[in-house]
Amino acid sequence: MALITIEGIDGAGKSTLAATLADALPGAVLLREPGGVALAERVREVVKDPALRVGARAEALLYAAARAQLVEEALAPLLRRGTTVVLDRFVDSSLAYQGAGRALGVEAVRAINDFATGGLRADRTLLLRLDPATARERAGARGEAVDRLEAEGDGFFATIARAYDELAAADPDRWVVLDARRTPEELLADALAALR
Repeated sequence: MALITIEGIDGAGKSTLAATLADALPGAVLLREPGGVALAERVREVVKDPALRVGARAEALLYAAARAQLVEEALAPLLRRGTTVVLDRFVDSSLAYQGAGRALGVEAVRAINDFATGGLRADRTLLLRLDPATARERAGARGEAVDRLEAEGDGFFATIARAYDELAAADPDRWVVLDARRTPEELLADALAALR
C-alpha cells in the first residue's frame, strides 16, 4: 500500500506523469484533485470557474471539503485494501496555492487539511519543478480555456514555486524533486527510480 502524490505548478506535467505512472505500477489506481468522486468533481467546477469570485478563505475551504470527501469515499478505502494510489495533487497543493499563493499561511491551511484528511499523508511526493514562464507557455499550448487559478499573474506562480521548494526541503524523506523540462518518458523513468 502506498499513496504517491504528484505536485507542481500548473503546466508542469503532473497529469501526464500521474497517468503514465499509474499505468506503470501494477494494480495502481489514479485519482485527481480536486475531484475523483462526484461531490469533489462538482467542487472542482466551482473553484475553477473563471466567472466566479471566490475569496481566498472560501477557496481553501472548498479544496479541503473536496479533499475530505475524496479521502472518505475513495482514498481511505483503497489504501485500507492495500492498493497503491497515484494522486494528481493533494494537501501540498493547498499549502502552496492557498497557504503561500493566497497568503493565508501554510500552517493555517495545513490545520484545516489535517482535519479534512484525518491526518492522512503521502508516502512519497514527486515535485515536478519547472519555472513559471515555461509552465505558463505549456499550459497555454494545451488549447484549453484558462481557469480561475491559471488566470493569475506570474508573481502568484513564482510564490507557489518557491513554496513547493520550501515544502520539499523541509521533508526530504517524503519529497523527490524531478526536472519537469525532461520528456514524459524520461520523467516516468525518473519517477519509477525515485519510488524504488
